[in-house]
Amino acid sequence: MATTRSGGTAPAQRLLEAAGDLFVREGIRAVGIDRVIAEAGVARASLYHAFGSKDALVAAYLDDQDDADRRKWEKATAGLDTPRDKILALFDLAHGAAVARRFRGCLYLNAATEFPDPGHPARAAVDRHRAWLHALLVDLVEQTGASDVEGVAERVRLLYDGAVAGSKFSRSTAPIELGKELAASLLDGAQGWTASRGRAR
Repeated sequence: MATTRSGGTAPAQRLLEAAGDLFVREGIRAVGIDRVIAEAGVARASLYHAFGSKDALVAAYLDDQDDADRRKWEKATAGLDTPRDKILALFDLAHGAAVARRFRGCLYLNAATEFPDPGHPARAAVDRHRAWLHALLVDLVEQTGASDVEGVAERVRLLYDGAVAGSKFSRSTAPIELGKELAASLLDGAQGWTASRGRAR
């Protein structure tokens, strides 16, 4: 059983799993705490002992998913040799997640939409995931030899975000497949890229 940032008691893990299933299917705000407790099959006291509040449970759920996503990326890229392929693996993982979640969208984008307040614990968890994604892309783009690392990384991230959002709207994987294709073209022409001109020299 996976260890989580929340500490990893059995009731806590059951609460995270139950919350995750419900949040993906129905949305976070739509799911009351009693539903999560009933689905997890634990006492109410277990939730407050492990997390303290629903807001803290939501943040722990997002952090738990963030940990899982990082591990999935590491596993998916373990046999890949080039930074280009490691970047494109993000699109492959998004493809699989879109199908598994029945095109309900990116859980971080959904959470950011439901919790727009930047001071909310859920939004802070989303920001942690986004910071990891940004740092990952910057590091990998730098390894490709691109001259404008930040500019190329930001464009790849925009393609990724658009592909995932488009997949939810269209209920298909086509936007993710196109996003991967466009990202590959961008990376292949990234040497000599200048942000001011938006093209390779």
